[in-house]
Amino acid sequence: MDTNEFFAPVRSTSDAGEAGDVAADGSTDTVDVSANTAADADKKAVDKAASSSGAVPKVAATKAERQPVWIDLLSPTTDEIQGIEERFGIEVPTREEMQEIELSSRLYDEEGALFMTVSVLNRATTDAPQTTAVTFILVKKTLITLRYADPVPFKTFIRRVNRSPSLANSAEAVLFGLLEQIVDRLADVMEQTAVDLEGLSNEVFANPEDGGSDQGHRETLRQIGRTGNLSGKAKDSLLNLHRLGLFLSTQTRLKKDAKARLKVISRDIVSITEHANFIANKVTFLLDATLGMISLEQNNIIKIFSVAAAAFLPPTLIASIYGMNFDVMPELSWQFGYPLAIGLMILSAVLPLLYFKRKGWL
Repeated sequence: MDTNEFFAPVRSTSDAGEAGDVAADGSTDTVDVSANTAADADKKAVDKAASSSGAVPKVAATKAERQPVWIDLLSPTTDEIQGIEERFGIEVPTREEMQEIELSSRLYDEEGALFMTVSVLNRATTDAPQTTAVTFILVKKTLITLRYADPVPFKTFIRRVNRSPSLANSAEAVLFGLLEQIVDRLADVMEQTAVDLEGLSNEVFANPEDGGSDQGHRETLRQIGRTGNLSGKAKDSLLNLHRLGLFLSTQTRLKKDAKARLKVISRDIVSITEHANFIANKVTFLLDATLGMISLEQNNIIKIFSVAAAAFLPPTLIASIYGMNFDVMPELSWQFGYPLAIGLMILSAVLPLLYFKRKGWL
């Protein structure tokens, strides 16, 4: 369990250009400068009114409660989920509901709160890449993310927010920042996948006489299978992001600049999807080519055995004839019978081999 709350940077009334720090539970404390300034002004007004009337002020201005722009729930407990539900008046989807593939279960509007579940690529650099469901809940001015894994885009975005608090000045900004980070990660994965496929292509079509070529093709097949699995999961994530983009484009609550940012993200998703389709086609091509190379090698092996059997068939026939031990076989008592039989067997083996060599079968 790891739950963080991020607050928008506050600006001091004395210097509107300076921003506060982003706060997260257990990491950085945030001082609400604007709230304290307003409270001090109210307190002075109350003191002035009380002094003019000769009374002692009994009520002091309290600090206004700040709402976080982003609550990140990583493997939350049941108590934490109940606390979020009571705090915002929503019903957080369960882990089982997050795995459903129906569009109505992943993207919906419930009393003004937007629920958006997408599949995010995780563990892309391992031999077992996977996708994990992440739910974005946009309620009032707060974004709630619910996840049970820690993909690279979330780690990267959190580091960026800690360095540049202005990236989390609103819930919409955090949402689009996370989406951009997810799309960038998918683009990097697709680029690396294309490079890996280029290396696999060189291995598949390498010269058979090259000592570095993979004659067994077992490792090549394994790498092609991993690449195909990775590209398939990346396409699944891109499809989910595309649906989320279409869903957000219909929301009237988004401002003009937010919709322009969403349009850029949608264009990137489309371009990366096209690249993913190209990679999928190349994976299929390399898989067919590798299987074809394996078939050729097997055919060559079978051809060698077939040629050997055909070449040694006449010598076997001659040896069988003179091994029958009949009573009347003139060659058995002839002085040159044995050398003649040996010579016939050698000649009958060499002549087919020379013929096969001339035909290019060897």
